[in-house]
Parts: sequence; C-alpha cells; structure tokens
Amino acid sequence: MAESLTYAASGVDIDKANRFISAIRKIAQQTPRSGVMGDIGGFGGLFSLNVEGMERPVLVSSTDGVGTKLKIAFMMKKHDTIGIDLVAMCINDIAVQGAKPLFFLDYLSMGKLETEIATEIIKGIADGCNKAGCALIGGETAEMPGLYQQDEYDLAGFAIGIVDNSKIVDGSEIGVGDKLIGISSSGLHSNGYSLVRKICFEILKLEIDSHVPELGKTIGEELLIPTKIYAKIIHGILQCNSILGLSHITGGGLVDNITRIIPKACNIVLNRGSWEVPPIFDFLQQTGNISDAEMMRTFNTGIGLVAVASAHGIQDILERLGAMNEKAFVVGEIIERKTTNSKIEWV
Repeated sequence: MAESLTYAASGVDIDKANRFISAIRKIAQQTPRSGVMGDIGGFGGLFSLNVEGMERPVLVSSTDGVGTKLKIAFMMKKHDTIGIDLVAMCINDIAVQGAKPLFFLDYLSMGKLETEIATEIIKGIADGCNKAGCALIGGETAEMPGLYQQDEYDLAGFAIGIVDNSKIVDGSEIGVGDKLIGISSSGLHSNGYSLVRKICFEILKLEIDSHVPELGKTIGEELLIPTKIYAKIIHGILQCNSILGLSHITGGGLVDNITRIIPKACNIVLNRGSWEVPPIFDFLQQTGNISDAEMMRTFNTGIGLVAVASAHGIQDILERLGAMNEKAFVVGEIIERKTTNSKIEWV
C-alpha cells in the first residue's frame, strides 16, 4: 500500500508556520500605535482611523520591495536590517506626499521556512516601523518549495498613511525662483544593486568580506547599510509651511525622480558639487567606468530626499534639518522652461 502523503512531506510545514506566527506576534506588539485593533494572526489587520481635525482625510498607499539588495543579505548571511530597507522604500513614498504613516504589512516568501532567518527579517521590519512611526499589523509568510535557493527569499511591503486633502504635497504650486534642498542619504539605499553587484563581484572579483580602504569597511558592510527613513524628518520640515514638493530619490536617481513633481512650465537647474558625495559613489564610478549621466540616473549619489521650497523659507528649513542632525544642501532652483529638451540643466 502506498505511503500516505502529507503537506509537510512536500515541503510545507503548517505547524512550523503557526509557531512562527506566535513568535512574530510578540515582535509586532513592539510597534504600538493608536488605532491598532486586534493582533497578528487574524484574516486581516484592523486599524481604527482617527480623523479628528481633518476636513477631508485622504489615505495614501504604497507597495515596494528592496530589489537585488537581497542578494547582499544572502551573501552576508545577515538578515536583521533588510526589513528596514523594505519599510523605508514604502514609507518614504507616502511621506513625500505629506502623509503620516499609519500601518505596514509585509509579504515574505521562502523555499523553506527558516524560522531564525525569518525572525531576523521581521525584527528588521519592526525596527523600520518604529523609525517611521507606524504599526506592523499583519502580513503573509509563504513557504514555496522549489521556487527559491536554500536560505533565499523575497520581500514586499505595503504601507498606508493619511493626510488632509488640503495638505497633500504634490508639487502643483512649484514655480520659478523656488529652491531645491537636498537631504543626505545613508548610502546606496536600495537602488542600483544589479550594477553594483556587477562591478564589485564580477569585474573587481571582490569577496563579500573584502576590506575596501576607500570605504573604511568591508564591501558587504557598506552595501548593507539600511535605507534612511525620512518620515519624521519630512513631518518636521512640513511645519515650515514653505514646502511645495518632495521627491524620494530611488530608481532613476536625481534625474528621473525630481522631474516627477515639477510642473510642465518649469525646468530645474542643479548645481554640480553643491552636496557631499559619499565615497561609495566615487568608488563605483571609478572602478566601473560609469559616466556622470549614468550615475545620476542610477544612484542617489548622496541625496535621498529633495525638498522644493519657496526661497523665503529656505533658512528656516535648513535650521530645522540641522536641529535634527541632518545634512542638507541647497542644490538648485526652479527656472522657466524655454525648450522641450531635458528638464534638468547642470551648472
């Protein structure tokens, strides 16, 4: 008689998954926020909205992943910060529209549920949620045998925030004479890693633990630096009432992301050399023989967030950023568009 088959025998262990849910329930409870209802483990996450003081509340949503930066975590066998990247990529996208983060959900898929690795990932997500001021209220952990290599996984995140309709930051009021403030990144953040890996591991033949003198650390340590979460920084500078537009510098670099918020009648002048460029970008450009144009379309080159503001409010914004120990630079200004060519001019 044929042996009776089970789901566990095919590679999906429901009992292990249930034990994992019990473990991450405690982690999620470490991301408290008013409005959270219930607990991890239900069919859906519940959140009670408080719209007091808002005339026309608008929910703002975003979903994202961290791309092939995951490969660096695999190579380093270090999984406790990649969750911060995940939260940052989602939260920053809603924060630049003026939204205050409310809650976050994650999707984690693995070939085989490795509880220790998965727990480290969720701890990183919880850490990111605390940095952003939102709650982790649910998610999905999928065990999918045969789809991933051992100890490899994929991640996606989902963020929801809220903003009053009258306070949405969309760039529509940006005009000639307004200034651009660049706020520093923590490094590469989570974009351009396919090119980074090609340079570091295919061309230079570096090992993940190779020490790079120009960086003062191993290449793995540099590449795994978490993406900066700008939510609280943005909330702080929005108090100035002179912010007209905000751009999260992700895939597409400065060139493609700033132009997303600029009105059609305007162009941008960016000042070369007006901000500090972290060593990792010079290292990649020189060793990879990358043109300036390609660098600006691939990486953040040291600027992770750009704020467009009225000229009269610049000093107040810079002072607020300084009080938050954030490096910030006036990197350009808005001018009238006179041609149909590129919206960005470099001087």
